[in-house]
Amino acid sequence: MKLILVRHGETAWNRDGVVQGRKDIELSELGRQQAELVALALKEEPIEAIYTSPLKRALDTAQAIARYHQAPLESDARLMELDAGELDGLTYQEMRSNYSEFLKEWARDAGPVKLPGGECLQELQDRAWPCIERLKDRYPKGTVVVVSHNFAILTIICKAMGMKLSDFRRLRLGVAGLTVIDFGERGAVLALLNDTCHLRTEPS
Repeated sequence: MKLILVRHGETAWNRDGVVQGRKDIELSELGRQQAELVALALKEEPIEAIYTSPLKRALDTAQAIARYHQAPLESDARLMELDAGELDGLTYQEMRSNYSEFLKEWARDAGPVKLPGGECLQELQDRAWPCIERLKDRYPKGTVVVVSHNFAILTIICKAMGMKLSDFRRLRLGVAGLTVIDFGERGAVLALLNDTCHLRTEPS
């Protein structure tokens, strides 16, 4: 299976440096343009199915992609972003000021450390990865698009590549970026990481 992982387009919270977990924030005007550019970049792909987080920013990005394909579009709550709990909606400065002890723990080993009132990366990976396994079984030779969120996609990449969750900091995902993982008989191959070249083109 060729898995195309798409991070949703920009929201106002992305732009303003606000922690964004489960709050259902819509795409900004720029984010809507980015979603269209992603859709154009994937227009010629032989996509068999599109799966998305149900949060608006991901769903709207997925719907833009789906307009160019006959592939079914399915929402799956397992692809939602990390539950940020009490941190959701805080600026990064507010988080540093009010949750310094948590951030120290997070820096030591992020995988098992729960966000205050939320979940940990391990819990996120444990719910998101079975969705990917299901897609591998359903579309073993096909191309599937998954539209999701920063931490959700990072945990999927870490699992596929056999990386420790604490190594997520070695990866970077931009909004509306594309990552491709090819699953074959010899395992997973990271064919593309955080491609944003399509964002340099204005939508027609």
